[in-house]
Formats: sequence, structure tokens, C-alpha cells
Amino acid sequence: MPTPKNTICLWYDRDAEDAARFYATVFPDSEVKSVHRAPSDYPSGKAGDVLTVDFTVAGIPCLGLNGGPAFKHSEAFSFQIATDDQEETDRYWNAIIGNGGQTSACGWCKDRWGINWQITPRVLTEALAAGGAEAKRAFEAMMQMGKIDVAKIEAARRG
Repeated sequence: MPTPKNTICLWYDRDAEDAARFYATVFPDSEVKSVHRAPSDYPSGKAGDVLTVDFTVAGIPCLGLNGGPAFKHSEAFSFQIATDDQEETDRYWNAIIGNGGQTSACGWCKDRWGINWQITPRVLTEALAAGGAEAKRAFEAMMQMGKIDVAKIEAARRG
């Protein structure tokens, strides 16, 4: 299979393979495709250490690079995962938080490797796209939440 034209490269200290395998267990259409080992020593590792991991997250091609501690992730990059209901929202949120992650606001959370995730129910996206008073009510409800509560967003949409 040819290399995709565009791939997201995620920098890890040394846990790219662990992160990729975790994502593959949590999100559908995710898998670890290959693991590549360093052919010789490099600044953050030794010959034979895992250097890169080719994987997908919800169909998005990614490359995990074990580049060492020089760079950290920030909220400037996140995966946004659309969910269909509260059960799916809870499942992804709880998987990330329950594996050493951290909660944040408005549907955002961070995994234990520092990657940010937006677990976003489609009902919220639809409400914001509707515009007007409906969008304003849904937005104001969302601003009070950590994990998104689908029932509260639906209630806000109705007014």
C-alpha cells in the first residue's frame, strides 16, 4: 500500500507505539500498521529502539515519532471525534481519562501522552451550525461542561 500523500506526524518522547496501540483499541477504523526501529543510535535513542510507528486514528493516517523530550504537545492540535450519542461520548471520554488522561472544558480532554481530543456529539455540532438562538443556547450550555452532556445540549436546543 502506498504512503499517503498527507500524514499527521505526532512527536512522542518514547511511547509512540504504546499510544498507537491504545488508540487502535479505543477508536474504530484505527490500527497500528507498522513499527520501524532505528538502524543506528540517534540523539534520543539507540539502534533497535522504536523510532516511528505508522498508524491510523479513526481513518486518519498518522506517524508517531519517538523524538525525545525536546517538544511537547499543546491544545493547538487536537483530534476531534464526532459521536452519535451519550454512550459513544462516554466510551471515548472514559477511555482517554481512564488511561491516565486529564479532563478539560467543552468536550476537550488530554490523553496520558499529551495529545488533545475533542469528544464532540453531533447534536452539538448541528446546534451550533443551526445558528441563531438555538446555537446560542447550545453554546452557553456547552461552556458549562467538561464532558458534553447530550441531553443538556438537546434541552438547550429546544429552549
